[in-house]
Amino acid sequence: MVHVQCLDPHDDSYNFLYCPSFPAAVIFTCLFGLTTLTHFAQAIYYRKKFCWVVTMAGGWEFGGFILRVFSILHTTSSAYATPSQILILLAPLWVNAFLYVLVARLVWFFVPEQRVAGIGARRMSLIFVLLDVTAFLMQAGGGSMISSDDGKTALLGIHIYMGGIGLQQLFILGFTGLVVRFHYKMRLLDSGDAWKTPLYLVYASLSLITVRIIYRLIEFSSGLYSPLTMHEAPLYTLEALPMFAALVVWNLYHPGRVLVGEESEFPKKEKKAKKDRKSKRDVESCNSEKTRG
Repeated sequence: MVHVQCLDPHDDSYNFLYCPSFPAAVIFTCLFGLTTLTHFAQAIYYRKKFCWVVTMAGGWEFGGFILRVFSILHTTSSAYATPSQILILLAPLWVNAFLYVLVARLVWFFVPEQRVAGIGARRMSLIFVLLDVTAFLMQAGGGSMISSDDGKTALLGIHIYMGGIGLQQLFILGFTGLVVRFHYKMRLLDSGDAWKTPLYLVYASLSLITVRIIYRLIEFSSGLYSPLTMHEAPLYTLEALPMFAALVVWNLYHPGRVLVGEESEFPKKEKKAKKDRKSKRDVESCNSEKTRG
């Protein structure tokens, strides 16, 4: 029987504001481990290299909850609590990045002109991934400061992190606008139903991430001691569960089922450049032979 040392929430050495549940942490560790392992296997099976992104999302959640298990066993040690918190706070950004690169490939595959709202599919992927990196860096900086023993540093970290997730939600709203535009364009094209299921799952995943962002914004704006921070249930129902659902829906319907063939991936620029150089050399060689003749 595992014994969890629960102390007064006001104890500076205690890493929690409640008595954490060891079984809950183990259950979600197993759940995230299973979905991550499945994503890894599916990426290989469907030969979709871009799915390493969603595998990373699951891996960070898995790592975060493994460390949470150890932090529950050592409630006064920050060696496990701090990295656990950082991984759990940042993992959703990997899900965001996955949705960005996925929708870009859906546009590339299904839209004849391979662009939406005047933005090319490849450029769309690049723009939103770079925006995601910006939010990631802000949240990483803020998240690493939240566990500081210095009150002012921790408060500054909270503000920076809130700014980062606010930016993340702003980027999601802009991206959702492009997704809606893509949806409208596909309905006009009337090109079958293959695009519908992945698109609806994108909507679902974005909604789940938004639920999680709203929870975090309310949590960090409510002060250190509030109903959200002093109870463990919100962490699992509004953070862990939505993110697990956002991962597992893509296990149930993997993008590789619809993105089939060479046209479903962006062409490699290196191959194109080598082909152009080869063609140029062939032309020059041909001209040289004609000159000698």
